[in-house]
Amino acid sequence: MSGSRLMRAIRVSEFGAPSVLKLCSDVPVPQPGRRQVLIRVLACGVNPVETYIRSGSYARKPTLPYTPGTDVAGVVETVGEEVIAVKAGDRVFTTATESGGYAEYTVAADDNVHKLPDALDFPQGAAIGIPYFTAYRALVHKARAKAGETVLIHGASGGVGVAASQLSRALGLRVLGTAGTPEGMKLILNNGAHLAFNHREDSYTDKIMEATEGRGVDVIVEMLSNVNLSKDLQMLAYGGRVTVVGSRGPIEINPRDTMAKESSIMGVALFFSTPEEKKECAALLYAGMEAGWLRPVVGCLYPLDKAAQAHHDIMESPGAAGKMVLTM
Repeated sequence: MSGSRLMRAIRVSEFGAPSVLKLCSDVPVPQPGRRQVLIRVLACGVNPVETYIRSGSYARKPTLPYTPGTDVAGVVETVGEEVIAVKAGDRVFTTATESGGYAEYTVAADDNVHKLPDALDFPQGAAIGIPYFTAYRALVHKARAKAGETVLIHGASGGVGVAASQLSRALGLRVLGTAGTPEGMKLILNNGAHLAFNHREDSYTDKIMEATEGRGVDVIVEMLSNVNLSKDLQMLAYGGRVTVVGSRGPIEINPRDTMAKESSIMGVALFFSTPEEKKECAALLYAGMEAGWLRPVVGCLYPLDKAAQAHHDIMESPGAAGKMVLTM
């Protein structure tokens, strides 16, 4: 019986530094329940939020011990009762898992499992989940961005940034992106941005304003609010919106900057997506895969036993270049 099968998986038994990520080789293979899918994992994306959860600093804490990871790509092994959307042997990717993705097998609810087109490989599949669904939520459900508007993607060379750039371009927006390295800027321009700016240059905000002829930008997708939010408010056009996708601490802003433009700051949390919103997003992203504009950029690949190194690098690297992915 498969109930007695064991697998390799990363387990976290205490919150703390990356070193708490331990590879165990005696973890039971989970079993799919009703409306659940068992997936043989071939790649799993690494997201910044997983480092916050692991450190114990995140608002929602999992019960210890746990296996991190939500964005897997792999092949369906078996399905539970009432699953009709996928079958054994299908190539799939997920937007959430029940048992954790840093493992050789994972169980996911069927509404979080999506078919992976043949045009994308498994590491690319592992780079879709949180980045693309977050980008869609920020741009469409929160900012309500419209074709013809200008969007600034702050940190456009990382996983969510690349997703937001490709999606913005497909939605008919004028896309400005920032990165911290020359390689990152090149990556941005190859993935949907019309213009790229180096956010390490002192005068980069002036250059962005010049690029909009002084009008400002309509929407900002912000990955590092604790550094950029105050500047963001000054770069907005009248009625502009900042969507907060990431922040690593507090920041002081002047509320008058919101009054001057009647602008808004809104938080983005994928966790609150309704089933209808998830379906809508999945349909649009699938169309993007078919059309060819949705093509995740995979950065560093790490074997499963180097998960701790991946957690260190995602927070400490000088500039993102695509999505970090673990391979099994």
